[in-house]
Amino acid sequence: MTAQGIKIYPYRWLVLAVFMAAVILNQISWITFAPITSEAASFFGQSEIMIGLLSMVFMIVYVIVVLPAAWLIDTKGFRPAVGLGSLLTALGALGRGLFARDFALVFVFQVVIAVGQPFVVGAITKLAARWFPHDERAIASGLGTLSVYLGVLLGMFFTPLLRARLGMDGMLLFWGVVAAAAFALFAVFSREHPPTTPGPEGSESRTLVFTGLKKMLTDPGFVLLLVIFFFGLGMFNGISTWIEQIVRPRGFNTEQAGIAGGLILTGGILGAFVLPLVSDKIRRRKPFLVLSLVGLIPGLVGLILAQSYGLLLLSCFAFGFFLLSSGPIGFQYGAEISHPAPEGTSNSFLILMGQISGIVFIFLMDALKSPDGAMAVPLWGIVGLMGLAIVLSLFLRESPIHSPKKGT
Repeated sequence: MTAQGIKIYPYRWLVLAVFMAAVILNQISWITFAPITSEAASFFGQSEIMIGLLSMVFMIVYVIVVLPAAWLIDTKGFRPAVGLGSLLTALGALGRGLFARDFALVFVFQVVIAVGQPFVVGAITKLAARWFPHDERAIASGLGTLSVYLGVLLGMFFTPLLRARLGMDGMLLFWGVVAAAAFALFAVFSREHPPTTPGPEGSESRTLVFTGLKKMLTDPGFVLLLVIFFFGLGMFNGISTWIEQIVRPRGFNTEQAGIAGGLILTGGILGAFVLPLVSDKIRRRKPFLVLSLVGLIPGLVGLILAQSYGLLLLSCFAFGFFLLSSGPIGFQYGAEISHPAPEGTSNSFLILMGQISGIVFIFLMDALKSPDGAMAVPLWGIVGLMGLAIVLSLFLRESPIHSPKKGT
């Protein structure tokens, strides 16, 4: 297909597909132990906080590795960066399976996977700029974000089932083999560039350029967005990590916890399609950010209080629908209000804020749980923080994309 003399290659969808596979397996590796925390603690002979650390280490490592990963993506391109991240994911996941009886080695291999994460998840904007025309880059970026959710969803759903059927060793080895297959697919089928550029010469956006960082940090609107992301992503990371401990005191088992966590992601995937689509259609961001924050509250309260399994699942779906739909809108809003700073800069800084808050929320949720393990106290605290986030969102200014529409 050509448009204004520019050729667009169907192969771009295959490149995007193998990239998404790499992202999915990295995210599955992150979330592996969250829905089976008690079984993992028993299997390894460790405390639940040590099992939680297997997930939390991803957030710690991200903070350390994000700048080297950004440099590699920006200077060498997405293919070597994602290839390295996918290789580290495969090696770490295989190592966990082969040495599953040794917790110290499992932890080391989990760190290896965590090092690979920023090389993989930080590259979507670069891939979109390399392969996709301007009018498809939002779609490509959206699918890249969707693969993050899908990875967590698949990990939540299938890890408890695989552990029940294959045992801890077999489950970890299974994910290791699949991660190795994802790396092989990316290595074979990905390409850095199409034969000709998908846009005008020099139109590729750079993924991580820090020249706009000072502007972002002195912009009150962007600072408010950072605080909202701190609360929202911290909440998501904390609840994803401790989902079993949240529901277990009410009599729900491990497989039910995994399905509940999966419903959060299922709702989020649907919400991430619907609300950003409407937001683009009417060219407004702020009302949807406010709507998302308000809408997640009933689901969060249901997650805390639900005694029936049906109500728990409905609450998780509603919670995920509004919480995760705010992510793509928030990332796009941050890029628009921080213009001319590149998208990758604002996106990566927002993700970094979420990684830091994830560490804080995970530790605090464990520290504030009651003696019987219930997490109602920290969860009600989170409800209060989200109320504060709603108030802060009311002070956000509308995105500049709304203004041009008025004069047309």
